[in-house]
Amino acid sequence: MSDRLIGKLPKVGIRPVIDGRERGVRESLEDTCMNMAKAAAKLIEESLRFPSGEKVECVIADTNIGGAAEAAMCADKFAQEGVGVSLTVTPCWCYGDEVMDTNSLVPKAVWGFNGTERPGAVYLAAALSGYAQKGLPTFGIYGRDVQDSSDTEIPEDVKSKILQFVKAGLAVSYMNGKSYLSLGYSSMGIAGSMVDTGFLYDYLGIRTEFVESIEVLRRIDEEIYDTEEYERAIEWTLENCKEGIDRNSEDKKVSDEDKLEEWKKVVKMTIICRDIMIGNEKLVEKGYREEGLGRNALLGGFQGQRQWTDYQPNADFTEAILNSSFDWNGIRQAFVFATENDSLNAVSMLFGHLLSDRAQIFSDVRTYWSSASVERVTGKRLEGKAKDGILHLINSGSTTLDATARQMDEQGKPVMKPYWDVTPEDVDQCLEHTHWPQAVREYMRGGGFSSQFKTSGEMPVTMCRVNLIKGQGPVLQIAEGWTIDLDQEIHDILDKRTDPTWPTTWFAPRVTGIGAFKDVYTVMANWGSNHGAISYGHIGKDLITLASMLRIPVMMHNIDESDIFRPNCWSAFGQDKEGADFKACNNYGPLYGVK
Repeated sequence: MSDRLIGKLPKVGIRPVIDGRERGVRESLEDTCMNMAKAAAKLIEESLRFPSGEKVECVIADTNIGGAAEAAMCADKFAQEGVGVSLTVTPCWCYGDEVMDTNSLVPKAVWGFNGTERPGAVYLAAALSGYAQKGLPTFGIYGRDVQDSSDTEIPEDVKSKILQFVKAGLAVSYMNGKSYLSLGYSSMGIAGSMVDTGFLYDYLGIRTEFVESIEVLRRIDEEIYDTEEYERAIEWTLENCKEGIDRNSEDKKVSDEDKLEEWKKVVKMTIICRDIMIGNEKLVEKGYREEGLGRNALLGGFQGQRQWTDYQPNADFTEAILNSSFDWNGIRQAFVFATENDSLNAVSMLFGHLLSDRAQIFSDVRTYWSSASVERVTGKRLEGKAKDGILHLINSGSTTLDATARQMDEQGKPVMKPYWDVTPEDVDQCLEHTHWPQAVREYMRGGGFSSQFKTSGEMPVTMCRVNLIKGQGPVLQIAEGWTIDLDQEIHDILDKRTDPTWPTTWFAPRVTGIGAFKDVYTVMANWGSNHGAISYGHIGKDLITLASMLRIPVMMHNIDESDIFRPNCWSAFGQDKEGADFKACNNYGPLYGVK
């Protein structure tokens, strides 16, 4: 397990702050304060990993911080160690401004111990006031129940907030300095594929690398790829990727020989797109150093339609395999690679990937099916979590194969796993339940193969999407719900009303009866784009925390108010939490931009 991108993984810095009065006060608190920091570090290191599988590392200040000099020593150590997230802890009163962390680009939180013997909560309030006054949004962590001063256990509610903050903070830090790979540019007038370089840099710290898709053809023609890997890849593909039914009319069908050539090309495309993203030492060895270095791309997208797909095989296979937790080289971390170069959906997928550590689903938010409509068309009623209606999520074959729902947990329930938990049996099942029909050549004149499967189990998932609004900037929408294992007869009838050669996920968002979640229809009506990114798990609260760090307001969500965790100063912008979120984000402006 190792990170495949350039740059060290960010670390979490733990800052134990203390009452600086020596000759009695400080000395009585030294061990308690430092042990609090060690307990927080232990919790974080035992609980969190990066999506690459590597464990998160914490760095603790060399001494407790009682004043400005020790704060500066800590800041210097953190800079040398590559700290990207800052957690301040204390059981007592401290000198607020003197011990403060003033790095404006590092997400920060303060945990003040809820005890009566020493006023850690008083310091927490004073510190958060100072951070707010200086324009440094900071998360406040304060246990609900009073603890005894001798109690060294971290309460469950505090643990939850620490981990929620740190996971989101690491995502912020990890994105900074990476690249978005735009292969081609605008696809069929889709706004998200008109890559907004200002948004990517100002809000995420991500540069944009533009590469014309002709580069893929050049590398194919000049064999700028690892030919040994290609031979292994094409053998694996032909053995494991079963062709589906060719639904083309007879005059548009091609020969088996032509199909084989298309298989060869899409496999080469997959290797080449990956190499452009992250580089390949084998290319350097072949004398192609520039190509071998890659673009340090954390995420990317392929324009495809129409200029490419009118002439060449589509990239559905490429996108599906890159987005999955395995390929011919074995089980590995999924990539984030968007079809139609929808950079905003790629960013949404990236958020889900960094917070859940799992492969992501890319889908069109295609159709709202009410219970009445389903019954009219199929003669059957929707039941269970689908009873209030469902959304048909489907796209032209770019969805991760992990979404087949054929990976199983220890209880035999369908799940999408972090790649380090994926087994060879999971891989076999994902491949076994995926077919690869020929692309419908009326749409994809150059041919190719789209993945085809049905998400076949009920799983908790979260759909999200970043949209850009002129005059406002980016906004995030979130919908938690479940995948639905639809009755096969209902599925067949509904699926055949669109393109049945593509992968389908049936989604039932959790409705609340109010606002954008009044019912399933209202969720569909308020969705801001034709695409959505779907992550395993109910991670809506984590997305809200991440968005607040990036100063991206949330325009709709169905998350319980008690789970929402934003910087403390958000409360200064009004009692309406969503209105306050917009005001706060607009007040502070993008994290890396000039307001």
